[in-house]
Amino acid sequence: MKYICSRCGHAEDVTTRKAKCECGGLWRLDYKPPKFDLEKVDRDAWSMFRYREFMPLEGDTWRTITMGEGMTPIIRFDENVLLKMDYYMPTLSFKDRGAAVLVAHCKAIGVDKVVQDSSGNAGNSVAAYCGKAGIECEIFVPEGTSPKKITMIRSHGANVNIVPGNREACANACRSKVEQEGIFYCSHVYNPFFYEGTKTYIYETYEQLHRIPEYLFIPTGNGTLFLGAMKALEHLLESGVIEKMPHVIGVQSERCNPLDEAVRKGLKEPAAVVSVPTLAEGIAIAEPMRGEEILSYIYKYGIEVQTAPEDRILNARAALAKKGVFCEHTTAATYAAYLAYCEKHGVISDALLPMCGAGLKSEH
Repeated sequence: MKYICSRCGHAEDVTTRKAKCECGGLWRLDYKPPKFDLEKVDRDAWSMFRYREFMPLEGDTWRTITMGEGMTPIIRFDENVLLKMDYYMPTLSFKDRGAAVLVAHCKAIGVDKVVQDSSGNAGNSVAAYCGKAGIECEIFVPEGTSPKKITMIRSHGANVNIVPGNREACANACRSKVEQEGIFYCSHVYNPFFYEGTKTYIYETYEQLHRIPEYLFIPTGNGTLFLGAMKALEHLLESGVIEKMPHVIGVQSERCNPLDEAVRKGLKEPAAVVSVPTLAEGIAIAEPMRGEEILSYIYKYGIEVQTAPEDRILNARAALAKKGVFCEHTTAATYAAYLAYCEKHGVISDALLPMCGAGLKSEH
């Protein structure tokens, strides 16, 4: 199994400590899973690793890393909306799907120290799984990150660096340390092993419902869930498990929408935007590093992008909470976007929304 540079095509063994190719291109994983078949699912494994037949795992390292992530229920919110409760995770966020696989990879290749940058949830997940694996961990977060997320990260034994400025400033500070000190960059954006975990969101949905809903709303900042979901949907399509691609709607914040602007202008790379403060901090990514890859999927399958109205996020959060679902502001933004989409196109039924983060994590 190799990494392949998305820019120049250079191949590198996955044991490399290089965060990206020498040319600056990000790695893609040269891995093609076998044809999807529910008979190959390990029904005795009560975690997302029940799908390990379709994941590029090296040996059984995952067994010492897993904390039961995945297997989250799908509940009916109303007659039109289904919710996949992905904050039912060890660190209360869907990011555990990717972190479990990436940290298992780190352990398998002998990494003993990592750094990572995050708006909070991914950093918390990586810190938790590194704690489980006995790997030293340092997390960079931007100022303004929820104090509760920072407390959780520190509780797992990780060092936290709070960086002045926005999400991009935080990422740049972390990447500078990677380049200067050669520490393994355990990034949910750079490293493709992370998406091998988030793709299980779709495998689970298919196993639970025996189908894929007609509409999938997916929050899309760096594309952590979006890219994993698209890889899994293509896998199901190529395996003949589903007959067509569902209607996928990528959700962006109206205050930070480089992909939305790119689609409006027909660009192949994210548009230049100025990010301003938003309640949807988890998707406030002005410069998504895999933006070209995200946009290639958008154009290939005619995927729509819907922005979440900032002034409707709190109302959406309250509406979810009144029915027992207390989620993060960023998660509520996906529901706000769904409602805005329905206002524009008419009410749609059979829509699945991910509940990505638990509510207490975004309380300030």
